[in-house]
Amino acid sequence: MSRALGGKAETRHTLIGGRAGCCLRLESVLTPPKTEGTTMAPQGAPIEIHGLSKAFGSTQALDGLDLVVQPGEVAGFLGPNGAGKSTTIRVLLGLLKADSGTASLFGGDPWADAVALHQRLAYVPGDVSLWPNLTGGEAIDLLARLRGGANPVRKAELLERFDLDPSKKARTYSKGNRQKVALVAAFASDAELYILDEPTSGLDPLMESVFTGYVREVKEQGRAVLLSSHILSEVEKVCDTVTIIRNGKAVESGTLASMRHLTRSSVTLVAQSPEVVSTMAGLAGVHDVDAQPSGPDTRMTFDVDNDDLPGILAAAGSAKVTGFTVQPPSLEELFMRHYGDDVSATAISDDDGDGGTAGGVRSRLAGRRARRHQGGDAA
Repeated sequence: MSRALGGKAETRHTLIGGRAGCCLRLESVLTPPKTEGTTMAPQGAPIEIHGLSKAFGSTQALDGLDLVVQPGEVAGFLGPNGAGKSTTIRVLLGLLKADSGTASLFGGDPWADAVALHQRLAYVPGDVSLWPNLTGGEAIDLLARLRGGANPVRKAELLERFDLDPSKKARTYSKGNRQKVALVAAFASDAELYILDEPTSGLDPLMESVFTGYVREVKEQGRAVLLSSHILSEVEKVCDTVTIIRNGKAVESGTLASMRHLTRSSVTLVAQSPEVVSTMAGLAGVHDVDAQPSGPDTRMTFDVDNDDLPGILAAAGSAKVTGFTVQPPSLEELFMRHYGDDVSATAISDDDGDGGTAGGVRSRLAGRRARRHQGGDAA
């Protein structure tokens, strides 16, 4: 139903959903009246956010967030529940109006220009609800028409790759198959921007691989992707840049290479002489030293500030070293530097056990360090 309250009532076709509990549906909402002379800029970065703030009563959901996504870029957007990711996405989709700061899509206002902007973007939530009496194919066609229709050849390819039967009623679909419907509808379109909020929730590893392949494909075509995911290995695999959000602010942002450069790497060293332990432990930038006998040799593991790696290499060159490996920090480790101390085990969750939980991340990191100490994960 459309209403006019001093502005023009338009049907705003919005694919909404995600972790906040909304479903995939069509909405008719009021498009706010434009001021005289206001037009949507045809050009601009796909996503540009500066100083964005939004409060719900006494809860500050966003607190001066900055985020920019350029054409041909896959941007990871990370943070536990309550960090502000869903609020950010709702502002970008024109479902919420920010209290202060600016947010633009292609230079346009997501709130005032929602109808035009939604023809240029595709959104996939993490919890898809479909019209129960429509078939999967009918739901895909309906969603695709909101963006000008789907390429039939492309659609057929996607249905085959995602192994989806489009003739079944939506009410018979599992969670994973409902997710596939939204993904097929998104990738079958000619969208310039993909906003993906936990898009692989419910998919098996094989389908996750198909998904990452299509993300890479749209990137090569110059499309922009904002990927919010709790599967950190997925983000690490496909994203060019990563923004970690905490309490509504970006606490870390940049390329993975630049973020790793500012932190520590893990070193595993095997030497014939036990004296190497005291030598390495006394060097600048060395932390968390652990040494264990390994047959006739000594196996040593430690973290080192990346700026101090040249000194470590020089010292290793003058010692009787038989093995030396350097492992840069994973995205999991970068993430847990900001959340490891105070995120509960239920703060980040997925549907397949503890693989995406903070507790699961901590367990894997601890196990990885233990294996390095035992010589089972040197690389």
